Amino acid sequence: MSNPSYGTKPRVVVIGAGITGALVAWRLQRSGWQVTVLEAAHVGAGSSSRTAAGIRQQFSTAETVVGMRYSVGFYREFCSLVGGERSPIVQNGYLFLHALEERWGAAQARVEMQRHFGLTDVVALENTELVKRFPWVDPHAVLGGTFCPSDGFLHPETVYNEAIAAARRLGAQVHVASPVLAAEQRGGRWSAVTTPTGRFEADLFIDCTNAFDAALQLRLGLTALPIAPLKRYLWFVQRSGSVFAGASGEAAFAAMPLVIAPSGAYCRPENTESLLCGWAHDAQPEPDFTMDDQDRIEPQFFHKGGTDTAGYETWASLAEVIPGVGEFAGITATTCGYYGTTPDHNPFLDRDPAVENVIRAAGFSGHGAMFGPFSALVVEAIANQGRPDSISVLEQDIPLSAFRIGRQLGHESMVI
Repeated sequence: MSNPSYGTKPRVVVIGAGITGALVAWRLQRSGWQVTVLEAAHVGAGSSSRTAAGIRQQFSTAETVVGMRYSVGFYREFCSLVGGERSPIVQNGYLFLHALEERWGAAQARVEMQRHFGLTDVVALENTELVKRFPWVDPHAVLGGTFCPSDGFLHPETVYNEAIAAARRLGAQVHVASPVLAAEQRGGRWSAVTTPTGRFEADLFIDCTNAFDAALQLRLGLTALPIAPLKRYLWFVQRSGSVFAGASGEAAFAAMPLVIAPSGAYCRPENTESLLCGWAHDAQPEPDFTMDDQDRIEPQFFHKGGTDTAGYETWASLAEVIPGVGEFAGITATTCGYYGTTPDHNPFLDRDPAVENVIRAAGFSGHGAMFGPFSALVVEAIANQGRPDSISVLEQDIPLSAFRIGRQLGHESMVI
């Protein structure tokens, strides 16, 4: 079957119903497009449901600082803008810890840049002040840290479920179990895509598949983008011990920011009893991974494989700077998923050079959840304006050159 015509509204197909796709669908439907969402499995089936879901504004490029300031503001107003009764954002802050003079100096310089671009609540804390504010940090393990209290983490399921529900209320059509198998192309444009549930015509198509993009671009003849799907793991450690014991300890634990140790290992409270932990590791791209592969846990990462596995190494690394974490009871679960990673860790938010009516919104390098509101804003601007050089965000013009396809790929230095 073909999707029906909706009068004079321009039609758009959004491929993928994670956080990016859901917010793009909601934004475009409310701005006058007739949206059809095509999801290969179910809403939130990909990386969005397998993310640590941190949201920070502490980046090293001005456009990303401002863009993430916009995202934080959007998530704070999410219930009034999109719907639902539960705020998706927990603003416990982000705390970057540093143990090397060179990195600590660079971090302090970044704070000055971030404050210049409106992130006025970020601070650089020298050792004494840091430990006074966060007494669970080992004063002998760090020189200092940067802290932004308006950073934090998200409830990703709230974002994609409420955004899809809001898009539907506005008239969007959502088809699950509908992977895109083929595209009809004429004169450098797509006219329709085919799925097991039908054929869908549109004027514009948005690729929001992120880690799945490598397989999609090969199958559909899109421009080959350097997006490498890399496996990433998370572990959950049971709260215990003397430091976070009792009512006061439980309160301190619940208020803990997302902490990045000097090693790169990170953690945050998942709930009152569990600490979520992660640590990027060397991994080979898996461009042909399947939906089921997202939950495939390799033995060296599975917590039941022994204390020499990656989860225990991550736990031990965190305990070096947060000694109380070393007293926790043990790892209770291992989960995993894929980052769609680019060489410079910035996403692609641009029209496809090979197919002029396809917009690519992929390659978020583990930042898709926090980028979601900003990504949707950029996609809407591209959909309505063609290919703007910049967009206005928080009364500042943000150039889109850092997100272009064909940009000179460098390396963003603050990725965890």
